[in-house]
Amino acid sequence: MSAHHLAPEHYINRELSWIAFNERVLELALDERTPLLEQAKFSAIFSNNLDEFFMVRVASLKSQVEAGISKRSEDGLTPLEQLHKIRERLTPVLEQQQKHYRSRLKSQLREHGAHLLDYEQLNKKQRLWIDNFFQTAIFPVLTPLAVDPAHPFPFVSNLSLNVAALILDPQSGQRQLARVKVPQKILPRFVAIPTDLSDLEREPLHTAVPLEQVVAFNLSLLFPGMKIEGHYFFRVTRDADLELRDLEADDLMIAIEQGLRKRRMGGEVVRLEVADEMPQDVIDMLMEGMSVEEEDLYRIGGPLGLDDLFGLLAIPLPQLKDQGHSGQTPAILSRAQRSMLEDGSIKEEEFESIFSVIRRRDVLLHHPYDLFSTSVEEFINQAADDPLVMGIKMTLYRTSKDSPIIAALIRAAENGKQVMALVELKARFDEDNNIQWAKHLERCGVHVVYGVIGLKTHTKIVLVVRKEKERLRSYVHIGTGNYNSKTSKLYTDVGLLSARPELGQDLVELFNYLTGFSKQQSFRRLLVAPVSLRKGMEQLIRREIDHAREGRTGHIRAKMNSLVDPEFVALLYEASQAGVRIELIIRGMCCLLPGREGLSETISVVSILGRFLEHSRIFWFANGGEPEVFIGSADWMPRNLDRRVEAVTPVEEPALREQLERLLALYLADNQGAWDMQSDGSFQRRFADTESCNSQLQLIDRWRQGVPSETALKEANANDS
Repeated sequence: MSAHHLAPEHYINRELSWIAFNERVLELALDERTPLLEQAKFSAIFSNNLDEFFMVRVASLKSQVEAGISKRSEDGLTPLEQLHKIRERLTPVLEQQQKHYRSRLKSQLREHGAHLLDYEQLNKKQRLWIDNFFQTAIFPVLTPLAVDPAHPFPFVSNLSLNVAALILDPQSGQRQLARVKVPQKILPRFVAIPTDLSDLEREPLHTAVPLEQVVAFNLSLLFPGMKIEGHYFFRVTRDADLELRDLEADDLMIAIEQGLRKRRMGGEVVRLEVADEMPQDVIDMLMEGMSVEEEDLYRIGGPLGLDDLFGLLAIPLPQLKDQGHSGQTPAILSRAQRSMLEDGSIKEEEFESIFSVIRRRDVLLHHPYDLFSTSVEEFINQAADDPLVMGIKMTLYRTSKDSPIIAALIRAAENGKQVMALVELKARFDEDNNIQWAKHLERCGVHVVYGVIGLKTHTKIVLVVRKEKERLRSYVHIGTGNYNSKTSKLYTDVGLLSARPELGQDLVELFNYLTGFSKQQSFRRLLVAPVSLRKGMEQLIRREIDHAREGRTGHIRAKMNSLVDPEFVALLYEASQAGVRIELIIRGMCCLLPGREGLSETISVVSILGRFLEHSRIFWFANGGEPEVFIGSADWMPRNLDRRVEAVTPVEEPALREQLERLLALYLADNQGAWDMQSDGSFQRRFADTESCNSQLQLIDRWRQGVPSETALKEANANDS
């Protein structure tokens, strides 16, 4: 059964499935059990996600419509029909978000002494202070622009928040519209006011007013001698899809930098959000000035751009946030920490290099519970300083500017080692950052390579080559997450440190594939996209079908971010019909319908969301009693299987395989942060009828008590069974 035999009604629209995921994010904000400031955070994430969705997905659908493309999606919808459905789905959800902000967030914060006031609620002293703040800190950076036949309509930049002011000239009686951009890039969205200016008996802990209101209520200073008849807020979202036609080679850099400049000024407007009190004639002027169509207009009942709610996390109310979590050094690496040797907490004779640990046995890491800094970063740091290390090669997809990893690579190059960094320039929204540090690396003597033409490099791999007793030994790290110290604290990812010769050989050849002209078609252990991953995964699923047909149990457990690939959806249906039991843990988009009679009865799908973004990909196959498990960077999406370089590795050491099996079992038992997908494609939140199990919290608690990962999982599972 191949993709084209998939009936449209057996496939869920990808865009609508994504919106369903974002609705689950919002549900965490609306959930009263979520600490209040974390509710603000999830609401901000919902908005942030939605901005990106408009900039990329909606923009692409719109350009299809404009290009006259009417090709139907897998589920049988034209681009235009999809746009209508997206809008229909979002309207009620956006209202839910605003209602939460108005009626819960603001009022409950107030009960805790944090007052988010509107300008009109300020007392005399507070107004005086704010107006003075406006004159000294805001007024000098504002640029009011007139909108009339004599001036072309001003360019409104992407994601900017603006005030549309209606101005009357009392002498001539002429009315005119002016646009003022709110300087939210340089000032906080919520302007804090000294708390001692309050009239309340108990001085509040925190008082703030929205920046756009501070601007709006001081417009008369910008237009002296004019009468301000009204002010209204609006926000614009533009197409940010950077069509990078992969030019022959290293001029990728230049192409992107020019493309970025173009993008700054921005493509078409894909969404215009206006405050719902804006009068129709002002809306018409904006729509005409920016050539916006009716279906791209969103009237919002409350503040625009709620992604700025992130700023509220700075309010000093720790009891309204999640307890801090910092992770721990994996027990197996506790004596392999250079810093502990340097600060004297372990003696020279107790220290062992991370390489001797990995030579003894593979190490499975699970972030953020296992610290990234004392595992992956330590591995790269020791490689940079170890005189026996000859070379380091790694892929950098998204990394942080002040990254310790970049510093280590530079140090390694200065220490005379061969260092190669494969920098992916097509990490969406991250290109700027990547270009800067890529140039910096080159200046320091690191070989920087920009990936395979036409493919995005998404692998998370490191290869360290060390000279031991006159021969070279390879050490590898293969993971599911980016080499980024910051996100490693927020995303759950797994990774493998190993000195298995076959993995080493595979990585040597994979790096040659990435940097040279090799046409590698097969690897020993790794499944590599776009070479062998699709085929390899299909064979693993087909093997379960064979086991089931021959009367052995067929069983698959897979955890990933998204399942979108139509061929895999069709193959999983086929496996289900053959009697294979399939348990999927999918955080984001899922285009498959589970539990349908005669189609997918044996398939279940659960989505897990929590304080950490579930990012690990784990694929487990029962294999008739001899289970195999894989981890890697790829989801089951066409782009990961066909248009990106991805690496998926088997985890062969029995103890580590069991650890991953227990981890999957823990996720499947979750009844706090879990949503079950219904056979109609909708999602229902799971509620605990007996003992509650929150997979992320259980993992945090075990780690907090200093129990290393393996024992933690054993206990967590013992408690669930």
